[in-house]
Amino acid sequence: MNNDGNASTPHIGGPTARTGVWFVGARGSVATTAVAGCAAVTAGLHPPTGMVTETPPFDGTGLPPLSSLVFGGHDTAHCPLPKRAEHLTDAGVLPHGLASAVHAELQAADQEIRTGGPLPGDTRGDEELITDFAADLVSFRRRNALARVVVVNVSSTEPLPAPDAVRLPPSSLYAAAALRAGCPYVNFTPSTGLRTPALTQAAAAGGLPHAGRDGKTGQTLLRAVLAPMFVQRALEVRAWSGTNLLGGGDGAALADPGAAAAKNAGKERVLADTLGHTPEGEVHIDDVPALGDWKTAWDHIAFEGFLGSRMILQTIWQGCDSALAAPLVLDLARLVARAHEAGLAGPLPELGFYFKDPDAGPSGLSEQFTALLAFADRLREAK
Repeated sequence: MNNDGNASTPHIGGPTARTGVWFVGARGSVATTAVAGCAAVTAGLHPPTGMVTETPPFDGTGLPPLSSLVFGGHDTAHCPLPKRAEHLTDAGVLPHGLASAVHAELQAADQEIRTGGPLPGDTRGDEELITDFAADLVSFRRRNALARVVVVNVSSTEPLPAPDAVRLPPSSLYAAAALRAGCPYVNFTPSTGLRTPALTQAAAAGGLPHAGRDGKTGQTLLRAVLAPMFVQRALEVRAWSGTNLLGGGDGAALADPGAAAAKNAGKERVLADTLGHTPEGEVHIDDVPALGDWKTAWDHIAFEGFLGSRMILQTIWQGCDSALAAPLVLDLARLVARAHEAGLAGPLPELGFYFKDPDAGPSGLSEQFTALLAFADRLREAK
């Protein structure tokens, strides 16, 4: 992969430098909430609740200010961001009045969205699609005089590719385009992204930081807290079952068994890594369109205590996935942009705090947070 168009701008810094955030799935709920939220926080309309990078441990780390972020992206949907924000307001995701208050910022971001693919009937091969997507990234960076562009995949979950698949899945096409354009990459979905043999090698050779995969926003976040508790208290987990009820685009996408399997792999990994075994039980995902952008997750944990006494812990998590994910996406874009500026390359396991299926590192949330704080110190010390 070459870095065409990037040679003169990899380490531009300073207080006036601007950073691009290029969303794959730019007209979806998460991206729309992130753009609107960034504008609202920058204008002082709302506090940065949920943004870990806006807490004191990240002071002085050199992260790009929220006001310096410029948004664009790829999508195959056509609903403009201002209209999408109105839909999210009606669904109770965005507060009333916010879409109007940040209309200009939403409109500016929408003007930077380009058509993704492959679309039905698209005759372009993988190489042509990658070339076209990379050209969009380079054009975005040059047009807006950006120091760098971080590509963040927030599109719908895709099924894992078949072992004998000839074509790359869409998420890998976008990831390859990011490498070719010299852009750091974040995979906030369970889709394949960089995790193909060829792209893993290209990422290693490209000298770019990257992080993933599958943002940890709800049920798995809770699992990452509870599983270490059982281990530390020497309590034997016998079974751990879960159910997710969700609607919206995610619900529709995860109705596909292949996509649901890709999603569940990360949920199961945190238990296997932390407990040392995979307990009985599965996670079931049900599409309930009436729930829209809201979801409910139930967990039923059967565990054994002293003298074989059998006990149960049940949890219920109800939340809005877009509102949970958007601040994490903004955190990751800023952290990876700063890592790029500091000359860091390769996977960033210190960002496992944000992911169900991180590149490496511990699975417990407390240990992951310690690693994240150490990463903040590393960025603070970087030139």
